[in-house]
Amino acid sequence: MIPEGLGAGLRVPPHSEEAERGVLGSILLDPANAIDKCLAKRLGSDSFYDRRHQALFEQMVDMSQANKIMDAITIAEWLKDHNALEKVGGYDYLVQLQDSTMVPAHVEFYCDIVQEKNLYRRLIEHSNEVTDSAYKGEEDAALLVSQAEASLFDLGSHGGDKIPDWKESIKHVFTEINKDPNDIDHGVTTGYEGLNERLRGLAKTDMIVLAARPAMGKTSLAMNIAENAALGKLARGNKGVPVGIFSLEMSREQLVRRMLFSNARVSMRAVQKNLTTENHVRLTEAVDRLSKANIYIDDTPGLEAVELRSRARRMKSRYGVELIIVDYLQLMNYSKFSKDGRQRETMAISGAIKAMAKELDLPVIVLSQLSRATEGRGDNIPKLSDLRDSGAIEQDADVVLLLYRPSYYKHGDERNDDNLAIVDVAKFRHGETGDVPMSFIKEYTRFESRDPRDDDHAPADY
Repeated sequence: MIPEGLGAGLRVPPHSEEAERGVLGSILLDPANAIDKCLAKRLGSDSFYDRRHQALFEQMVDMSQANKIMDAITIAEWLKDHNALEKVGGYDYLVQLQDSTMVPAHVEFYCDIVQEKNLYRRLIEHSNEVTDSAYKGEEDAALLVSQAEASLFDLGSHGGDKIPDWKESIKHVFTEINKDPNDIDHGVTTGYEGLNERLRGLAKTDMIVLAARPAMGKTSLAMNIAENAALGKLARGNKGVPVGIFSLEMSREQLVRRMLFSNARVSMRAVQKNLTTENHVRLTEAVDRLSKANIYIDDTPGLEAVELRSRARRMKSRYGVELIIVDYLQLMNYSKFSKDGRQRETMAISGAIKAMAKELDLPVIVLSQLSRATEGRGDNIPKLSDLRDSGAIEQDADVVLLLYRPSYYKHGDERNDDNLAIVDVAKFRHGETGDVPMSFIKEYTRFESRDPRDDDHAPADY
C-alpha cells in the first residue's frame, strides 16, 4: 500500500509486503510465541511500511499486553471495539493474512526482513535531511558532519535508543546497591585502591576532570590509569578493557615510550646514558605485559570538539573502547564559539565532552589545567574555583580530581624530596569527596597506591 502523497513518478521506498504479511499472519496463527519473538527483535509498529500493518501490529501488541485470548475472531472483535477494524482492511483482510502464512515458526526471519527494509527507509530519510541542510548552508559544516555521523551511528545501533523498562531500571539499581562496597565490577578500575574505594570505579557516562598545575604529573596519572584499566589491575578477574586516548600535546611515540619506561620501573634518563642488562630485562618484560593491553592512541593536534566526538564514536564502534582519556581540554577548539571568547568556547567544549560520555555510555577522563591562583595562596592547595577558563567545567563534570604534590613547592634540598601526592576528590556527584594520598615516583613518572597509616608525611587529618 503506497502512502498518500507518493506520486507515480517517485521511487517507492524499500519494503517487503510479503514479509510484513508473514509477521502478522504468524501472530494470527501462533499469537503467544510470535508476539514474544517480534518484541525480542525490537519490532515496532513504525517498522512496517504499510499503514494497515502499522495499525494492526500496534493493536495486536496492546491486546497481548492486556492478556486477551488472540485469534482471528477475537482480534477482529478487539479491533472493532477500538474503532480500528476498517483501518486494518476489515475482517476479510485478517483472514487473508492468516491464510497466506505457511510457516508461523519463521516469524523471526520475517522480522529480520521487515527491520532491514525499515533501516533502508530510515537511512534514506536521514540522508535526505542532511542533503537539505547542506543545500541550505545555515549550519556549520563540521557540526552538520557530526550530526550526520551521530544519526548514522544511531541507525547502526538498531533500536539502541529504546527507553529501558522502568521495572528493569529499578531492579538494576537495587542490584547495584546490594553489591559489596569494594566491588567495582560496574565501573572501570583505576588500578589504585584508594581511588577505587572512593569512586567505586569510573562509572559509565561520567565526565571525570583531572586537573592540576603544570609539572604535577596529571598526564602521568592519566596514563597510569589507562594502563591499569587496560590490564585489569584490581578489576574482577583482572579483566582489562579497551582504552582510547586522545593526546593533543604529546605524540603517540612519546606516550608509548613514557608508558613503557613507567611500567618497567626504569628511568629514561638512566637508559640514555647506559642501557644495563637489568634494565633491558625489565623493559623486555614490560613490552610483554603492555602487549596484552588494548590501548588506542589518537595524537591528532588541535582537535575540534566536534571532530573529537566523531573520532571517539568511531573508536567506540571499531574497537569497543570502554574508557576514553583526553589530554587536555585547554588544547581543544570549538571554532563555532571561538568568536564569543575563550570562556564561552571552553563552556561549549566541556558540554560536548559530557555529551560524548553519555552518548557512548562510557567514562571520559579529561585533563585540565588549573589557574595560577593556586600558586598565589600560601598553602598552594588547589580549589574547584581554580579550574581555568570556565566554571562550566565544574558544572558539567561528575567527578573532579585535583592533583598536587606538597613538596613541589618547598625550597632547596627539600624540593621534591618527599614523594607524597594528593588526589583531592573535590567533586563527586555520586558520593563523598575527600583526599586520596598517593606516591609519585618521579624517576619513573609513576603513581602508586599509598597507605596513609604507614606514612609519616601524611597530614594529621588523614
